[in-house]
Amino acid sequence: MSMAVVGMIAGMALGFAGYFGGFGAFLLVAALGAVGFVVGRFLEGDLEFGDFFRPRNERRR
Repeated sequence: MSMAVVGMIAGMALGFAGYFGGFGAFLLVAALGAVGFVVGRFLEGDLEFGDFFRPRNERRR
């Protein structure tokens, strides 16, 4: 699935949450989406747990 389709689905989910559930539901869906994104990156191997605790100038490339 292309990133454009993923972005469209995420935007639609946030739109539905905002329309039907109000601003609180919008924030909840956005926060859970961000958590899901980070977990997905961990599972794909794109991120390591130590990346969050290393200073920016010491990151591996």
